[in-house]
Amino acid sequence: MAIKVLVVDDSSFFRRRVSEIVNQDPDLEVIGVAVNGQEAVKLAAELNPQVITMDIEMPVMDGISAVRAIMASHPVPILMFSSLTHDGAQSTLDALEAGALDFLPKRFEDIATNKDEAIQLLQQRIKALGRRRVYRPISRTTPAATSSTTSTRPISTRLNSASPSSLSTKPTSSLSSRSSLTANKPEPLRRAPAHSSVVTSKASSIRASGKSYKLLLIGTSTGGPVALQKVLTQFPASYPHPILLIQHMPAAFTPAFAARLDSLCKISVKEATNGDVLKPGCAYLAPGGMQMLVDKSGVAGRIKVIAGNSDMNYKPCVDITFASASKAFGGDILAVVLTGMGADGREGARMLKSAGANIWAQDEDSCVVYGMPQAVAAAGLSSHSIALDDMAEAILKETCRG
Repeated sequence: MAIKVLVVDDSSFFRRRVSEIVNQDPDLEVIGVAVNGQEAVKLAAELNPQVITMDIEMPVMDGISAVRAIMASHPVPILMFSSLTHDGAQSTLDALEAGALDFLPKRFEDIATNKDEAIQLLQQRIKALGRRRVYRPISRTTPAATSSTTSTRPISTRLNSASPSSLSTKPTSSLSSRSSLTANKPEPLRRAPAHSSVVTSKASSIRASGKSYKLLLIGTSTGGPVALQKVLTQFPASYPHPILLIQHMPAAFTPAFAARLDSLCKISVKEATNGDVLKPGCAYLAPGGMQMLVDKSGVAGRIKVIAGNSDMNYKPCVDITFASASKAFGGDILAVVLTGMGADGREGARMLKSAGANIWAQDEDSCVVYGMPQAVAAAGLSSHSIALDDMAEAILKETCRG
């Protein structure tokens, strides 16, 4: 059965184009369109779509307000479209906190010229979200409150088909682009098995290995902004190791995301710059559109930010940072792979594992998309699959001695 999609945008051109692109795929079907957030809330209740594509700037009710209203009454996976600007980045992060699961940059030129990669990317993202369950949004409170009160237990989405009388004719559209969340080429979808053989480890059942660490690595993609916020807001200011964060995200978004995390966390968070010396209790976010390496310089280590090869699938790339860290710090690393499409991180995790590092993955049930963690777990590289709710506690137990 085709995944049923509601398209929301105040631009008739984007409504039409997104609808055309969605309906090109036999596994997808647009069942309705809305011209503002207020209409979106109404149609979400009436049509029970499995995925909603949502613009941010709209009259009557904006996209962020619509996301909040929909998540409060009829939770549905929502894919946001946003501009590649500072304000667009801030609004997109607000939408993700409100409950949207993913976003794509809104680039008129890619949709207008019918670029194949943009079309495939939009179709793939909708399919990935349509197969997942929805999670309650993170409440925007103090870091302490966020860590103690937020729940990420899944809510089953309602997958009923809309009645014929409520359906729209072939609708209209909103775009998407090559420089997506991953800012690169679309990945083939790998569907998780219906019953994963990987057993989830509870934080309470994980015994600290006693291993000595010098670095924590966290790689993620789709669903990562919310997952990183949930984990990092639970770290104490005295966290004893540097942290490298690799999140698939465009260059226009990473400064705003780093600043937001820094404002919510007790640890320091910054967008990495070339030459940064690694410091305990500081998290360094890989800049969008670049590659982040680590060089063992003295005791601490130093970050190198480079452009990387133009044909790389991801910028930043988890595999590249993981591989670089394995050469610099060997086995003195805990690497964690969180929610995300594709398999980025698997080969880097393989190098880390060979060097003696410890690898963990997020479990299937708490992932927005169980792609990257599944790739690591299926390859036998991760020693634990851990629910997002338990991840921070497990990391602190393992890496903070005494």
